[in-house]
Amino acid sequence: MSDSFREVISVSWFGRIKRAVGGIIVGLLLIVLMVVGLFWNEGRAVQTARSLAEGAGAVVSVDADSVDAGNDGRLVHVSGPVTADGGLSDPDFGIAAQGLRLSRTVEMYQWKEQSKSETTKKLGGGEETQTTYSYSRVWDNSQIDSSDFKKPDGHQNPPMAIHSRAFQIPRGKLVAFDLEKPVLDRIGGERAYPLSADQSAPIRAAYTGTRPLSIVDGKIYLGSDNTSPALGEYRIGYQLAPLGVVSIVARQAGSRFEPYQTQAGDALLMVDTGTVPAGKMFADAVSANTLITWLLRGAGLLLLTIGFALFLGPIGVILDVIPFLGSMARMGTGIIAFFLAILVGATTIAIAWFWYRPLLAAGILAAGVIAAAAVYYLGRSRKAAPMPNSAGASQIR
Repeated sequence: MSDSFREVISVSWFGRIKRAVGGIIVGLLLIVLMVVGLFWNEGRAVQTARSLAEGAGAVVSVDADSVDAGNDGRLVHVSGPVTADGGLSDPDFGIAAQGLRLSRTVEMYQWKEQSKSETTKKLGGGEETQTTYSYSRVWDNSQIDSSDFKKPDGHQNPPMAIHSRAFQIPRGKLVAFDLEKPVLDRIGGERAYPLSADQSAPIRAAYTGTRPLSIVDGKIYLGSDNTSPALGEYRIGYQLAPLGVVSIVARQAGSRFEPYQTQAGDALLMVDTGTVPAGKMFADAVSANTLITWLLRGAGLLLLTIGFALFLGPIGVILDVIPFLGSMARMGTGIIAFFLAILVGATTIAIAWFWYRPLLAAGILAAGVIAAAAVYYLGRSRKAAPMPNSAGASQIR
């Protein structure tokens, strides 16, 4: 079921100019924040890289069968099976399982608003925006606030009374070592945990609500008819992180594990599922650091482009007196904003490299200068070399 309505908003040329001037301030603020952010990202990347290199050189692989007090305070690597004293349960629905973590995902059938806008420039610089708001009922795992809808009447969502939740063992064992929350929180590997019809009786016994309950496609359904859900009905599924072998890199503190504080600045505590060598865990962490660095660089350059576009925005608005001129101006300012973002972003990253990695930056700069000089002198020597047939040609004449 869905419905929609359309809203038309007109803004005069002077109103658009006023809005564009406000955009200049936002654009300048965004540019400053992105310059600071790009500079910080380079420092973060260097600190993490140095911390990982320090950890890779200090880590010691130990046997999980016994705790060696001589390794207290050292960075250790351990692999082994995780065990727990008890099981997991969701008391709200009487679900019991054996594992590390049982996660409950709750979805409620509710209204969702979507909007689509089309803007038309008018002769004289004005602007008309037509926005179509559409409403449909969807399954969503979080409460959608219908009071923020453009048209809340007839689209009110009931409050979400049941929420997603995770149930995790408070403590575990890795053979001779004790596992506590900081380590357990980092163990993943969750898989779908489908429910069966045989579990209906204990689930109904634990459920204290008034809605009809059934098991549909491995999930709990709270409602009258799952083929035609009504507003406010629930669909509840589970995921289970099973007990299994894990690998840990951390500081040994007695029989426990803690973050290992490096001199470079980062605290190392790495957990992976399965038997993973220390070298691979550090290599994966280095790759993840590189990926994060490039993603943040890309995001910073994109936001820089938006900032410069906002700063140059009034030019297009002023020329929108004739819409064709305004469109051409926006195309030009967009290209300028892109190149300014590349220039400012690259300069910021280069300065950060000199700040955080002066020796490496100086080496790269020296290599670039030497390469440029070599190309220059090679080009000059080729120009100065005589043509091979020039002497013979003069004798013929």
